[in-house]
This record gives sequence, structure tokens and C-alpha cells, in this order.
Amino acid sequence: MSASTTWDATQTQEDFMRNDRVILVDAQDVVIGDASKKDAHKFLDGGATPTGTLHRAFSVFIFDADDRLLLQQRAASKITFPSVWTNTCCSHQLTGQEPGEIDSPSAIASGSCRGAKSAAVRKLKHELGIDESDVPIDSIKFLTRLHYCAKDEFAEHENQPVGGTWGEHEMDYILFVKVPRVGETLPMDVNADEIDATKWVSASELKSMMDPTSGLRWSPWFRIIAERFLYEWWGDLDAALTTDKYVDVGTIHKVMSTAQDELVVFSTQSIALSVTMQTIAVHGV
Repeated sequence: MSASTTWDATQTQEDFMRNDRVILVDAQDVVIGDASKKDAHKFLDGGATPTGTLHRAFSVFIFDADDRLLLQQRAASKITFPSVWTNTCCSHQLTGQEPGEIDSPSAIASGSCRGAKSAAVRKLKHELGIDESDVPIDSIKFLTRLHYCAKDEFAEHENQPVGGTWGEHEMDYILFVKVPRVGETLPMDVNADEIDATKWVSASELKSMMDPTSGLRWSPWFRIIAERFLYEWWGDLDAALTTDKYVDVGTIHKVMSTAQDELVVFSTQSIALSVTMQTIAVHGV
């Protein structure tokens, strides 16, 4: 079994922020340390971390037998990015877990990324009540990595950091998986502390939901993935899941400013304005 035996899933949101230790990396995804989830997500205006601290994360996309994608709406009680719609599950690899969640350069080079996948198994159980028996770790496919930075412009949670707000600055591992059943029959036990709603959608339904006239809020990482990658992979889902056609272990996709070589800090409402996608070839991984 790959579910974590060391992580306490009964903590409060505030406890998770204090106690979870995220994996700090540099722009080439080399591990350089760790930090509390709270400290890594502080965007302090004029301080030492105006764009937070770069750390590893993962985004899981679960598809059903009808090729529909499972979405979630983050709970209104979440400290960061409350109430936004997003992909199936998105969270962080942590230090100190068993099985380990820190992928080595060789694990990334091979595309195995079992650390990220172990973290995904842990959080699928925690957030959605999905057992590993229904989404085995070996059925999860790593595709690529995204480096982005996003400030929580709504900043609606009462516990904002002094002198700034919360945000994400992530090296995001994109993970796809398909379950051989109709989505509504997948056993789930949704954690109300994490999720307000779930929905299985087709590609056309998602496009309608993401139309600006819908009034729905979306996580910045999901908007970037949807606008840049998702529909191509989704339209060729069998190949994405069963071959290495879309696997890219040697590139980190970065969202960069057109004006200067700096990360753009996006709001949750506007993602694609005045940006270009740049790719950084990573050698030696």
C-alpha cells in the first residue's frame, strides 16, 4: 500500500498550515530544503517573500470510463483559494512521509515520479475519500511540470498574513489517471472541510463552465493547464495515459512576463493577459 502512514489527516486547516512541511526547490526543480506550508505560501509585500517560496506540488486529473473529468470546488473554509473550482485534487508533496514523497532526479528522468504519486494517493483519500484500490498508484501517469506563481487576489479568509496575502508559487507535477467505471459509481466520501462540491464534466461542459459569463471562479493553476495543455491531452486521452506521447520529463513549463524575465503574479480571475509560455530544458534530470 502507498497511502502515507505518517501523516495526520485529522488536523484543522490551521494545523496543516503550521505542521505540513513542503519541499522547497530552485527554478530547475532541485531540492534545496523545506518549509512549513504557512511560510511557503506567504506573499509579503516589500518583504523577503513577495512571491512566496517555490515548492513542489501536484495536480491530479481523474477521468471516468466516459472520458469525463472530475472537478472539485474548494471549500469556502480553505485558507488559500477558497471556493474556486479546480481539477480533481491538487496539493503538495511533503517531507517526512512514509512512503517518501520526494522524487529524486532519476525518478523524474524516468517519469516514474512515485513520490508525487504517493502524495496524490494520500490526498485523494483525504479530500475525496477515494481508496487506492480504486485508483492504484501504478495507474497514475506523470506528464510534465509547470512552474507558476499566483496571488490569492480575493483573500477572503480572515487569517491573512500580516503585511501581505496568501498565494501559490509552485513546481506543479501534472498527473493523469482514468478509472474503468462511470464516474458516479466511483466510491467517494467527500471531506467537507476540503471540498464544497464535485462534478463530472465533458470537455464541452468544462468550456461552458469556464466561460467568463458563468460567474464561476477557477484556480489559477487549473486555468493555466486548461488554456495551455488540457484539451489536447484530453482529446487524445488513451495515448496520454497508455503511451509516452505527451510525457515530457526534460522540460519545466514556466509562465513568464513578456516584458522581463520575472514571474507574473496572476489573480484568480485573469490568467492569460500579456504572458507567454516559455519552456526551460532541464539537463541532468
